[in-house]
Amino acid sequence: MELTSYATEGFFDELIETTGHPRSGAQPLIQRIESLTDGELEQRQRAAELALFESGTTFNVYGDDLATERIIPFDVIPRIIEAADWSVVEKGLRQRIEALNLFIGDIYGPQHIIEDRVIPREFIELDHATSSVCHGLKPPRGIWCHISGIDLVRDASGEFFVLEDNLRCPSGVSYVLENRRVLKQTFPRLFGSLPIRPVDDYAERLLETLVHLSPNGVERPQIVVLTPGIYNSAYFEHAYLAQQMGLPLVEGRDLIVHDGYVMMKTTFGLRRVDVIYRRIDDAFLDPKVFNRESTLGVDGIMDVYRSGRVALANAPGAGIADSKVIYAFVPDMIRYYLRQDPILNNVETFLCGRETDRRHVLDKLDQLVVKPANEAGGKGIMVGPHASPDERAAAAERIQAKPEDYIAQPTLALSRAPTVVGDRLEGRHVDLRPYILFGKDVYVLPGGLTRVALRKGSLVVNSSQGGGTKDTWVLEDSPAPPPGDGV
Repeated sequence: MELTSYATEGFFDELIETTGHPRSGAQPLIQRIESLTDGELEQRQRAAELALFESGTTFNVYGDDLATERIIPFDVIPRIIEAADWSVVEKGLRQRIEALNLFIGDIYGPQHIIEDRVIPREFIELDHATSSVCHGLKPPRGIWCHISGIDLVRDASGEFFVLEDNLRCPSGVSYVLENRRVLKQTFPRLFGSLPIRPVDDYAERLLETLVHLSPNGVERPQIVVLTPGIYNSAYFEHAYLAQQMGLPLVEGRDLIVHDGYVMMKTTFGLRRVDVIYRRIDDAFLDPKVFNRESTLGVDGIMDVYRSGRVALANAPGAGIADSKVIYAFVPDMIRYYLRQDPILNNVETFLCGRETDRRHVLDKLDQLVVKPANEAGGKGIMVGPHASPDERAAAAERIQAKPEDYIAQPTLALSRAPTVVGDRLEGRHVDLRPYILFGKDVYVLPGGLTRVALRKGSLVVNSSQGGGTKDTWVLEDSPAPPPGDGV
């Protein structure tokens, strides 16, 4: 396959320089692709898709009348990140998670950051039901955000920026592990010739993180994965991670509070549970204190958590740092708590709750991306340059009605990566979601999930909005020469 017709079109490309030559770390991959015979790359793409289909790598789509479950779209051309670039990302993510963890503990405790006027009180939902319940909580080891997913983007210069923080129940890591498995089958010798950092030990490291949270004095903690059930969009991942860690996958109906402990119903009677990796939101966790209509959680579990007899990952209330409004203040948190300058910068963000920012946003709607402050999955986003006049007018009405519910950011020239489109390669925009585990130490999974906007020109990478995924190869050092006869 020839790449002579591939064009970067002025965007930063993850594999190809503006000159049309491969980046140094991507040379073995590009050479291998160019050595394939006509139709062979398409065959490997279909084989990879079939492997994912046979493994059941799926996600559920809410509100889809045609089907509720789909195979995650996958592109066989990996994204490659060189060691020097990843070193900066890794350090920046460690720094960010440490600051966010300190912020959450402060907000539910002394609130120094508010008293010192670093973050205005009105931008923090302290009157929210979850906030009132979580105030004064003392999570095990002082850790609130045990599992996080931080969304990154690259601009035209190649610099990484943080786009979003996900600290509630970040999903997608199962696709990282499955994508890697499939790519090893697709390009086995090429993969073996490159110094690619492994991701296969993620489940082991996640288990170590959960064990670290176990109540004092418990040598062999009983850990479970709590799922809302088969209709949840990330149910495949819940089942996959439970299986990989060798842990029971339970629903709320499988657990009860008995004699001051959380107990799991088994065929041998009740068994005490010490740590719960919960994949349900706060609102559904305990109908006794949150949503009384919830049938997904466990009645009374918060009382057991407060007593220190069970650990929850992530801690209740950690999602306060998920807000896109709070995101705007993370650089200030880093300076305040750590006395350091941020290693990874935020995307410039305008808070519509501020009058000066709101006027700017309303005046520049055709140039900005408007986002709901508390939505996920790409919902409710208005991309100004691609929106119609009516769509921009509707966004303006929403902002004026509830300005505090919206932020706006410049439209970024997101980096692109070569993607299989029929019998050729075309550039498609990508982002990156690395996963961070906070246990005894802070661990950053090398690479994470590269999401790709499969529609030409689209900036929306979410799978629920038509996006797909790629494997992400983080190199440890200079790549070895490509094998002469590898497949």
